[in-house]
Amino acid sequence: MTRMIAIGVAVLALIAAGLPAGYAHADPQACVPGDPARPQAELFATNNTAIITDPADGRLHDPLDDFSLQVSAMTVQNLVLPVRSTPVDGVYWSQDNNRMTYERSRAFELACVDRDDLQRIGEQVRRQYGQESVLTFEYLQAGDAGINAVAVEVPGIDRVRFHDALTADTAAREALVGGSVTEDNWLMLIADVNDVDIARRLVHAAGGSWQNATIQYGKREFVGAPQ
Repeated sequence: MTRMIAIGVAVLALIAAGLPAGYAHADPQACVPGDPARPQAELFATNNTAIITDPADGRLHDPLDDFSLQVSAMTVQNLVLPVRSTPVDGVYWSQDNNRMTYERSRAFELACVDRDDLQRIGEQVRRQYGQESVLTFEYLQAGDAGINAVAVEVPGIDRVRFHDALTADTAAREALVGGSVTEDNWLMLIADVNDVDIARRLVHAAGGSWQNATIQYGKREFVGAPQ
């Protein structure tokens, strides 16, 4: 609660000071009726640029607290509310290096945000931290024409088992690229709607149960990635 109050004060201060040209002018009280702090999107980002292959590497224990505060400040400057930030261990397949890499990162849940906001913040984060791309996911209602992906969360999967399952599945590497695992072993996958069967297979291979998965539909975008 203290963190949300501090964020709210910062937003009000920016409003009072006036925003630079080009920033969104969202209304925190109106963006989500009845609950302005309910997440509407996620952004997955890191400040890491190294290839990490050892799951015991000390860099994977970094909570990235400073990084979290810096990215949250960027969202506030855009009048977007950073609801919470969760440290995660990313596991990704690098096409350029032809190998798997672990990556300490953060999953940011955002409120009072639209698609333009996500693209703008994602691009700012990408440039600031030298990333090839930043993954965003906007929650959408079932039947929305903009849906192109699902966000899947599954309990009981650790980063090593997920790493090994992804390494062994060529089709999953190409389709999903990777995923994130929280400190309490929840797997987070953002998959194209056409790759749900691949995601299900990978979850089972990593020791998880698809029956325990929670699924949300939305729009996925790799901000900065070649089109």
